[in-house]
Amino acid sequence: MRDIAILGESKLARTLGNRYMGRGINVIFGVKNDFEITDIEWKIYNKLSDKVLPYQEAIEKADVIFICCENDCLKTVCQLMLQAESQDKIIVDCTNGVYSSGLESNTSAIKKLLGGKNLFKAFNNLGLDYPNSDPLGIIQETYYCGDNNEHKQKLKKWIELAGFKAIDAGEFENATLLEAFYHLKMKISNQQQQSSNCHFKLISV
Repeated sequence: MRDIAILGESKLARTLGNRYMGRGINVIFGVKNDFEITDIEWKIYNKLSDKVLPYQEAIEKADVIFICCENDCLKTVCQLMLQAESQDKIIVDCTNGVYSSGLESNTSAIKKLLGGKNLFKAFNNLGLDYPNSDPLGIIQETYYCGDNNEHKQKLKKWIELAGFKAIDAGEFENATLLEAFYHLKMKISNQQQQSSNCHFKLISV
C-alpha cells in the first residue's frame, strides 16, 4: 500500500486517519501552518515522528491525498499541490462546497486549478464533522465518482479499507450530484428542527 496524506484539521480527517492506521497503513496528517494543537488526539499524533506536518510537506511525502480541509483552505491546498507536481498522485476530494442555487462542486473547482486525471470524489456524504454527525454509527456506505481507470479501482479498495461499502456513482461529472445529495440531507435535517441528523441509504429492489 502507498503512503497517504490526509489534509485538514477536521474530525473526518482524524477519523479516516485512525481507521487507516488501524490497518497498518502509514498516514501523514497535513495541517495549516497556524494550526494550534490543543485536542488530546492531535497532541498524540504530534508526538509521533512525521505524523503531523504542514500541508506542503505532507503532500510531498504521499502518493495518495485525501482532502478533508475547510473550504477556506482549498485554494492554498491546490496551489501547494501544483508546486509539488501532483500529476501522478491520486487525489480524493472529501469536501462539500457552500450551497447556492448555481452549485458548483468543490471537486470541479479543484480540477480547474489542478487539471490532471487522478482526481476523485469520495466520503463527502459523511461531512467534515463525522463521526459527530453519526453518533450511532449507522452510516455504512459512501459514494465515489471519477474517471474510469485503474486509480478508481484502487480508490474503491481504499474506501473498503476504511470500513465502508463503496458505491460507484459514475463519472467525474457526478461530483456535483454527490455534493447536492449532501446539501439535501442537511436541508432535511434542518427542516426537522431537531438536534439529530438525517442520512440517506441506497436500497436496491
